[in-house]
Amino acid sequence: MELQFLGTGAGVPAKHRNVSSIALKLLDERNAVWLFDCGEGTQLQILKSTIRPRKIEKIFITHLHGDHIFGLPGLLSSRSFQGGNEKLEIYGPVGIAEFIRTALKVSQTRLSYELKFIEIKEGVVFSDKQFTVSCKPLDHGIASFGYRIVEADHEGELQVDKLAVLNIPSGPIYGKIKRGESVELPDGQVINGKDFVGEKKLGRTVTILGDTRKTPNSVALAENATVLVHESTFNKDEAKMAKAYYHSTSHQAAQVALEAKVEKLILTHISARYLTGDIIQLENEAKEIFPNTKVVKDMEIIEIPFKAE
Repeated sequence: MELQFLGTGAGVPAKHRNVSSIALKLLDERNAVWLFDCGEGTQLQILKSTIRPRKIEKIFITHLHGDHIFGLPGLLSSRSFQGGNEKLEIYGPVGIAEFIRTALKVSQTRLSYELKFIEIKEGVVFSDKQFTVSCKPLDHGIASFGYRIVEADHEGELQVDKLAVLNIPSGPIYGKIKRGESVELPDGQVINGKDFVGEKKLGRTVTILGDTRKTPNSVALAENATVLVHESTFNKDEAKMAKAYYHSTSHQAAQVALEAKVEKLILTHISARYLTGDIIQLENEAKEIFPNTKVVKDMEIIEIPFKAE
């Protein structure tokens, strides 16, 4: 499981930062990619990566400001040209379906695959045996949501090498052992299946927030998360401006991470006015409150480790 930051800028594209888009790469888990927001130029960023548009299974939109959605019509169209035939689900606030349908209709774009729209409200928006995705509203002056992605625990792996030492052939007996049952071998020996199954790995939790002021819902969404992705549009001295524009400062993002007891904080949605020295300052400001903080740049990949039990 990896996060790749296709765009980490705020508002408008800049030479060194494109606007918002994050890919949650689940290639080992389900051979798919989930996209969070799709600002202008996202498909160009994808061309610089190893992501294949046909692997994009779901797109989650946090809110309908242009720097988070203007890349959608182009990406959806290109996905057809690049062999994407599988259904694509798009989650987002009320209005996302109208925006996309209007753009496709006016441009007379026909897709080679089915689009399914899920216009969200607070609660669980997707769930299967592997993942549960829930959302809560944030505070941005427009309907803006944060998403919490929770992975199911991974059962321990069958330790085949240890079974081979006992000359136990593969077959239905492996299933019993994997379930932790006691099994009698042909020579009369009884083994405990639990002795041949590795430790369970706790599922990971990723929280990706849309643009927002500091709000209790941010903390609730991020509770005990493995990784929290939070906007940091302003530095710590610009709290008044952040409030006026419904955004967060570096300190406010760090306070959310601290209160939620997350493992790692990732700062993104960085204003174009901040250059290299300013970025270091933003990161250091957040580290004053939450040391395990990183400001990401475009195309950067962050691996999401399993949580320790």
